[in-house]
Amino acid sequence: MPPPTLYILYNADASIMGKLNYGYRKITAPKDKPACSACDITHGGLRLDETAQWKVVKGGIEKEGGWVVRQLHRDEVGGDVRGFVETNKLRYPMVLSSDEKGGLSITMDSQELAACGGDAQLFVKKLREIGALSSASASL
Repeated sequence: MPPPTLYILYNADASIMGKLNYGYRKITAPKDKPACSACDITHGGLRLDETAQWKVVKGGIEKEGGWVVRQLHRDEVGGDVRGFVETNKLRYPMVLSSDEKGGLSITMDSQELAACGGDAQLFVKKLREIGALSSASASL
C-alpha cells in the first residue's frame, strides 16, 4: 500500500506565463484575499524556492507524520486528484489528503489556508487541530 499523501495545490500555474500572472496577482491582491495562500506558506509569496522554514516543516511532516508531501500547481494536477477537484467544484489553493487506499479528502480549503497567514508553523498547528497530524509530531 502506498503511504498517505498530502497534496498542496497552488492557485498558480507552473509555466513562465503562470508565474508572471501569479506575480501580478500577488502584487495587486488585497491583504485579506491572497493570490495563493499555499504559495505564501511554502515559498513566502514571490520567491521561486521554498523558504527555510517550510523545508524544515515539510521534512517534519514527512518524517514524523508519515506523509508524502506533493506540491502541485494547477496545470500539474492530473488523474484522480484533478477529477476529485473538478467533481467537488473545489477552489484553489487547497490541501487534499489521500489514505493508504488512495481515497481523497479535503484537508484544508482556501479560507483555512489563508487563515495561516503564510506561517508554516501555524499550518502545522492547524493540521494537528483537524487530526491530520498527531500530537506526537509536536516538534515540527
